[in-house]
Parts: sequence; structure tokens; C-alpha cells
Amino acid sequence: MLVVVPVDPPHESLAPPTLTDDPANGLSKAEFVTLYRATISDVIAAVDSSGGDLLLNVRDEQTLPEEARDSIADPRGAVRSLAEQRLGTDADIRIEPQVGSTRSARIGNTVTHLLEREEVNSVGVLDPMAALVGRPQIDGVAMSLRRNEIVLGPAQAGQVYLAAFTDPIDFTDVFDASRSPIEVLSSRGVGADLGVGFAPRVPLASDAQGLGTTIAEVRALESAGRAIPQATTAVIEELGLETGADGTLR
Repeated sequence: MLVVVPVDPPHESLAPPTLTDDPANGLSKAEFVTLYRATISDVIAAVDSSGGDLLLNVRDEQTLPEEARDSIADPRGAVRSLAEQRLGTDADIRIEPQVGSTRSARIGNTVTHLLEREEVNSVGVLDPMAALVGRPQIDGVAMSLRRNEIVLGPAQAGQVYLAAFTDPIDFTDVFDASRSPIEVLSSRGVGADLGVGFAPRVPLASDAQGLGTTIAEVRALESAGRAIPQATTAVIEELGLETGADGTLR
């Protein structure tokens, strides 16, 4: 499976409002950038340890918001530097620009191009904020694609941390519609007579709920002596991030 990680260059101008608009239940924009760099690093390492091949799909000058273009001089170089810090400067890292005016269009264009033009057997799109993803989840999805044409990895609130395909579907408004992405992806697959399977749940650290869950699970894994996302764990400690009994940040 070719695992595509769609990455924004880590920069405060691209910090998501879901995590940075409410200081009482989120992060500052600078703190988000620190966290985002860490989750990207851990996700890249997880893909590298798996049986999949890594493709970093980077937003560049053509797809960045106008207000961010002047602030980010070399988006691809920034992402390559981050990947090389984790995998080494001699690593064979494939980086391609994203194409499309919306997230749905960019992911759809990438998946369709790889399956139809490059004739890749299967493509997985892995969210860069799925810090807790590991080799078992990635390889498990690749195995599931032998039985289903689409495999979806649920995250919180109807999001997906991983969506994998052996056949392209209609990606129009998948990530921009009023319905949740996992619901839309599943219904589009069924509508195209494709089998749809599901992977174990992994939270995304892209909103307060998902970050709170990530922190709690990281601490549980650490106390049990299990494998942890190293860069993300270091940032959780550095920023002193904690969760309350209800799973929210405090």
C-alpha cells in the first residue's frame, strides 16, 4: 500500500481554529505548531516501520491560503527537513505537491491519480495528526484491502484518520459536507458497489476532544510500558498538557 500523508507546512498561519480559537480549551498557535511537527514526525515513523511506502503530499504555494503564502517561503523544503530529522538525510523520501482548491479535491485528485495514472494497487490517506497510529494499524488496513475495496479508520466525531482504497470514488465534498467524512466515504463506496471495511479507532489530535484522548492514551501506554509516539509524548511533557476526568484539556 502506498501511504499518502497530506501535510501542511507547520506554521502558525495554518493553525486550526478547532484547537487554537479557545485558549481555555486548546493551544496557542505557537504550541500547535510544536505539536503538529511532533505528530507528523511520529506518523512518518509509523509508516516507515510498516510494510507501506511513504508519500508526503504537501500543500505548496498553489494551494496555501493567500494570507499564508508570504509567511511560508519553502513549504516542501520545510516538510522534507522535518522528515529527514526523523528518518535520516539518506532516506528516500517521496514528496509531491497537492493539487486542488479544497481538501476534498486535493485528496481525491491524489488518490485517483495514483490508482489510475500510476496504477498503484492500493492507496491509504493517513492524517498527520494521528499520533497514536502504528505499524499494526497500517499493515492491518493493507490486509483488509484484500477483502474490501475501501477501508476506513474512524476517529472522533465522525472523522477518519486513515482511508484506504483499491478503487477511486467520487470525492466531491467528502471533507466539506454537512455529513461526517466517514459516513460520506462509506455511502459513496457502497453506492459504487465497493466493499467497505473498518479499522480500529485512533484519535486525531486536531481538536480538543481528540487531543485530550491522545494525551490520556499516551499516558496510559507509557505507564504500562508499551510503545508510545516519541515526539508527541515529548511535546505533551514539554507543554505540560493534562486532561481532566471528562477528557478535556486542563
